[in-house]
Amino acid sequence: MEALYFDEGVRKAKRQELESKALKLVHPAYVTMLGHLRSKTLESFKIRLEQSLLRGEGFSSSVRNCNQACMLEFDQSCADAAVQQSNWDASKVREKLRRDIEAHASSVRSAKLSETIVHFEKQLGQALAAPVESLLEAGEKDTWASIRRLLKRETEAAVSGFSASVTGFELDQSTFDKMVQNLRHYARSVVEKKAREESGKVLLRMKDRFSTVFNRDNDSMPRLWTGKEDIRTITKDARSASLKLLSVLAAIRLDEEPDKVENVLLSSLMDGTVGVPSSPYRIIGDSADPLASRSWEEVPPENTLITPIQCKSLWRQFKAETEYSITQAISAQEAYKRSNNWLPPPWAILAMVVLGFNEFMLLLRNPLYLMVLFVIFLLMKALWVQMDIAGEFRHGTLAGLLSILSRFLPTFMNLLRRLAEEAQGHPTPEAPRPPPQSLVSPSFRNQTQQQDLISRTQQQDLISSSVHDSSVSSNISSTESGIEYSSPQLTHRRVVNVE
Repeated sequence: MEALYFDEGVRKAKRQELESKALKLVHPAYVTMLGHLRSKTLESFKIRLEQSLLRGEGFSSSVRNCNQACMLEFDQSCADAAVQQSNWDASKVREKLRRDIEAHASSVRSAKLSETIVHFEKQLGQALAAPVESLLEAGEKDTWASIRRLLKRETEAAVSGFSASVTGFELDQSTFDKMVQNLRHYARSVVEKKAREESGKVLLRMKDRFSTVFNRDNDSMPRLWTGKEDIRTITKDARSASLKLLSVLAAIRLDEEPDKVENVLLSSLMDGTVGVPSSPYRIIGDSADPLASRSWEEVPPENTLITPIQCKSLWRQFKAETEYSITQAISAQEAYKRSNNWLPPPWAILAMVVLGFNEFMLLLRNPLYLMVLFVIFLLMKALWVQMDIAGEFRHGTLAGLLSILSRFLPTFMNLLRRLAEEAQGHPTPEAPRPPPQSLVSPSFRNQTQQQDLISRTQQQDLISSSVHDSSVSSNISSTESGIEYSSPQLTHRRVVNVE
């Protein structure tokens, strides 16, 4: 009321001064209020965006809707907090809020895209790693063709799923194409990484393949070495299978480009070209080792897993480490043959035929009988040599038998007498053997035959006193053409030219 007594201009000036002071006092609170509203709106945007994404709405549309709603809410709050007497502008706070919302949306977008990419990369890794490893371990002729088909199928499936997942992000075409290309590169890198891992274990895989083919038949049953198997052929097949596995793991073949790796390995290692020293006179161009190189023909260096030199070294080591299995198979085959040979030795068969089974078992149970038989064998051998049985049969079978029968007992008694004298220490001097007939003159040969006949007759006369049945009377007569002697058992006529 007191202000009514003042001039209008004074009152107005004082009013403005008071308002100015009041606004200065209220402005910090106003600024704080705007900051609080900005933070509250930003948190509201985060919550709404998360809920919207959980409901399955598209990311870009969710960001737009949440942004509009939050900005509208912020404007209303700013309007409520505005002071009528002031012309304070909240656009800077609003602009900062917009930038904060965009930054948060961008970070969430990047995180969601990264999660999506990681998800599909993991899916590709799981879909490719185990099948590729299995295919490389199998090492068949169409291994890389199967890997290419698998890679294409799984990559297309991942790209299709990725495209559907990022549709809500409303990516521009260049960004989308770049992401798809990165996904394809990742799928290829998974295959290449697995191939390089398997190439590092190629020697172990080759030995496993050799053992599988060598020790198991076509029905995957354990092979029994019964003696009917051709170990050479089986070994060749097993080595060939191992070599094909080596050729599969020697290079990466994802581009469907033909190469000659398998042919070079088969011709160089299986045909025995490698390891044969070249002659110094051989032309160098004709004897060049195709494996004496660090790269394969028609294979880029970045796709080479095992160089030709490494293949050569691995093959030598492989053959050295599998040689034991081949030796064991040969030994098992021989042992099987020996164990299944149910026939006894030839001497045992002869003994059973002559003696019978019971007598043969009796000999085995009584080794003394074997000693007696051995002594008898020695005596018979001595008689054979002493009587020259093989020479007696030169004149015919009947004449030989008669001559042997007539000389058997005297020769046997003479042999026993000589053995007795040798046992007493007075060996009888052995009669000198006649020289070969080719070196003796005809006259000397006649004299020798006469002396032999006379000494044989004297021996028979000495034994006739004890063995009457075996006495032999001999009459010797000389003729102009030769010598004739006769006995009751045998009559011979030998004609010898006398000079």
